[in-house]
Amino acid sequence: MELMVIGTGKMAEAIISGASDSYEITIVGRDFEKITALMKKYPNISGSCLLDSPVEIEGKDLILAVKPYALESVSLFLSGNANSVISVLAGVSLDELRSKLNARYFIRAMPNIAAYYKKSMTTLYGDYDFKDDATKICESFGSVFWLDKESDIDVTTAVAGSGIAFLAMVSEAIEDGAVKEGLKRDCAKQIVAGLFEGFGDLVKNIEPSVIKNEVMSPGGTTAAGYFELEDGKVRSSFIKAIMSATKRARG
Repeated sequence: MELMVIGTGKMAEAIISGASDSYEITIVGRDFEKITALMKKYPNISGSCLLDSPVEIEGKDLILAVKPYALESVSLFLSGNANSVISVLAGVSLDELRSKLNARYFIRAMPNIAAYYKKSMTTLYGDYDFKDDATKICESFGSVFWLDKESDIDVTTAVAGSGIAFLAMVSEAIEDGAVKEGLKRDCAKQIVAGLFEGFGDLVKNIEPSVIKNEVMSPGGTTAAGYFELEDGKVRSSFIKAIMSATKRARG
């Protein structure tokens, strides 16, 4: 199966990195230098098109990974009727996509940059008849969760998309705390990376509250640290972060 990835930014590259082992990929973009750099970096890419003249999309399966504001200008260069459009454009509804592009099926997707390592958590919603194919495509760069309604994609934009940055802040803060207490930076970084890797498997199988209770012994180190987090309103701040990011995603 072939994919046409429209976009040359970080999210587009992450998808290309993850999917290029499973699909033949054609890159479409405005910047010739970026296209050239991506083709050198990912030799499995089979072709490219520059958005300076009409690009034929007849029967193609597209992954649309440009900035939301660029949808209209990009659509002017796409000629023909695509088989499908998988859009990662935050806040752009299915109805808006249908008004700008010609395709048989439309899917909204929210991946994250862990797609670089085939570890994206990607949420999907759209034309149900293309569900299996969209799932297969997005599983080439991570795991997939199909949503019940379109409005949920805005919430998962805040969680699955922006959440990577929030977790990066947690990782950096823990690492900095370890350094403050005398651990070497390289050592702290490796330990925190291992911590996150192990936590991923834990939270898939055990409720977060149960994990906390199993680790937190009376009067112990975890309880002491957890009190500081609660005193700093960390839980409330994360909830507000998801609320604010969701509000922005909804426009």
